[in-house]
Amino acid sequence: MSVIPCAQNKDLRKLIEEYAEVLKTESHKLGAHGLNEKDFYQSGLFRGAIERVRGQFSSTMREKRAFCKHVLNYMQDKGFIADWESAGEQNRHDYVVRFAGGRVAVIELKGCLDGNNTNIFERPSNAHEFIVWSVCTNLGADPRKNAWSGIHTRLSAEIIARQQRVDGLIVWDMVCGTIGRPCPKVANAPERITTVANYALPPACVYVFPGTIPSPRNNPRPLAQTLEDVHLLKAFHECFGGKPEEVNYVDFEVEHQGAETMRKTRVRRDGAVVQESGPTAIRRS
Repeated sequence: MSVIPCAQNKDLRKLIEEYAEVLKTESHKLGAHGLNEKDFYQSGLFRGAIERVRGQFSSTMREKRAFCKHVLNYMQDKGFIADWESAGEQNRHDYVVRFAGGRVAVIELKGCLDGNNTNIFERPSNAHEFIVWSVCTNLGADPRKNAWSGIHTRLSAEIIARQQRVDGLIVWDMVCGTIGRPCPKVANAPERITTVANYALPPACVYVFPGTIPSPRNNPRPLAQTLEDVHLLKAFHECFGGKPEEVNYVDFEVEHQGAETMRKTRVRRDGAVVQESGPTAIRRS
């Protein structure tokens, strides 16, 4: 049992490490740079090229936004949401989703949840619910480490310290269910895969958060809302064939210990605690 059902593909991780070693020792043989081995590595060409490629992978959002667009269009076509729109680059959120009854859900798009960017968000005043959606396309990343880092280390601290309510989290993207990130939900049930554009998607991993802000004096132990309380999470869950026992519920506990504000995070799934922290001081980076 863990915070997320999938795990890092250890065989792929080993291949990545081995290939990285080959790149470090054999890169001077690639390309028409005209340098000998010693000059190649002393020139900074190799390191500069690696940093350039790394920056291109980390900075571009085009592929991620294309994925989200196809998913949200599919949900609208199937009637799970009424409509949606991009919030534009001027806002600190990415998408606004509307339901037939007028309810507004706002989505903040994030990467792998293990970086400081996870801490940057602002719940808009018109949001009935506010959701963080993690799209992590780095197949070398550990999904369990990243999900726990996002939920406990980063989001819980921001929710408590900045009084910013987050209603839930979606951890799900285009590499879920691929050879790089096998999904146990569809391992023996290929009929559970949903085809959207050129993506073959397993059910989404959804995390329901409390509907109130934890407070040491007034609200020390808020429990997660129900799935029905958070319309967008319910829409993702039902549209892509999730089962009730696969929904994750996140509870927080907060207290003062001397000058420190301490919090605990607990994730429940199918009636069992799948991961729980000890009391952890809020140290915002």
